[in-house]
Amino acid sequence: MIILKIGGSILTNKNSKKAEVNYTNLNRIAKEIKNALETLNDGGNANINTNLSSDNFDEYSKNSFNHDLVIIHGAGSFGHPPAKKYNIGQKFSLEEYLKKRIGFSKTQNCVKKLNTAICDIFIEKGLPCVSIPPSAIITTKNKRIKTFDIDIIKRYIKEGFIPVIYGDVVLDDDLKVAVLSGDQILQYIAKNISNNDNKYDKKEVILGTDVNGVFTKNPKKYDDAKHISKLSSLDEIEMFDSTTNIDVTGGMIGKIKELLELAEIGIESKIINANEPDAIFNALNNKKIKGTIIK
Repeated sequence: MIILKIGGSILTNKNSKKAEVNYTNLNRIAKEIKNALETLNDGGNANINTNLSSDNFDEYSKNSFNHDLVIIHGAGSFGHPPAKKYNIGQKFSLEEYLKKRIGFSKTQNCVKKLNTAICDIFIEKGLPCVSIPPSAIITTKNKRIKTFDIDIIKRYIKEGFIPVIYGDVVLDDDLKVAVLSGDQILQYIAKNISNNDNKYDKKEVILGTDVNGVFTKNPKKYDDAKHISKLSSLDEIEMFDSTTNIDVTGGMIGKIKELLELAEIGIESKIINANEPDAIFNALNNKKIKGTIIK
């Protein structure tokens, strides 16, 4: 099983005052995913009997999509500005609750628009994607996932679909409403998902960002920033400057912490630069690529 997270800075102009989809990157990435799956599946359905019946339908569904894939994307310039403007996830007074609810609704609506744009392109390229809004299946307690109806994701995977989930705003037991990052969703799915027959033997986690992995300093600001090819300790994080802008979901440091929790239970992750052509294609096909391995 492959869990692919694509950062909001890749799919949108994250620093733009106006919500904008980066269609150049989106179209390229959609093609890379499609081509990678065709390579992994060795020609897709070419050798499969398509005379379906109730007896062989489940087998066909399984064989036609040999590599289960979940895609998670960030909110970018669609979600971060309204979430920050309305301080979603911060404590507030009773008098502020109406304004907070409006902010929640606006943020949720914005990220849905981005998700729709992404799914439109994926479907256009022949990827059987299905959108799953986190606000409909997840709740948090003090910003950490408390409940998650993961069965619906498992069912879509079983039927050969590609679930597409995203950073969103959700109901929170302590704060009423909170921001939920795609990175936390990724970690939860990797830890908890299994198919109906047995545990997935191997889970591959790929995180597409706008830099070549983890550096000792922000490589966009410092020429002497050193690339880190492997990372395996939470203690080492304190040495690093964030490689991307800190946003409402915690920036690169937040991503690393989520992935290191997976490393503790034996799930390896790769952080790559999804701005680079063929980076996602190569990562999905387990080819050598510059980045950082979290293990």
